[in-house]
Amino acid sequence: MYTLYAIPNCDTVKKARTWLAEQGVAYTFHDYKKAGIDRETLERWLSQKSWEELVNRAGTTWKKLPDTDKPTDTEAAIALMMEKHSVIRRPLIEANGQIVALGFKPDEYSRVFGG
Repeated sequence: MYTLYAIPNCDTVKKARTWLAEQGVAYTFHDYKKAGIDRETLERWLSQKSWEELVNRAGTTWKKLPDTDKPTDTEAAIALMMEKHSVIRRPLIEANGQIVALGFKPDEYSRVFGG
């Protein structure tokens, strides 16, 4: 079973969810706004991807941060992601503790999920 981690009003997330629905891919939706994110989950992801890959540095949340609040290491990135969930690149899809997709690219989704 897949878990899709995101916020529901993100346009990229909406595209990903539409694609998954059209392909009949079942998943559980983890809404950062309602459920937050815990350190253990972030550490699991950081064992698979760098913090630079997990932090969305193209988004509004990042761009509004003062330079002094922008992380320069993993520990600071964890603190930022726990405080400001919208800075986490999305959607992130996980299965059995492994990240299977980060962001939304139809070609990558076809490769990962079939269709």
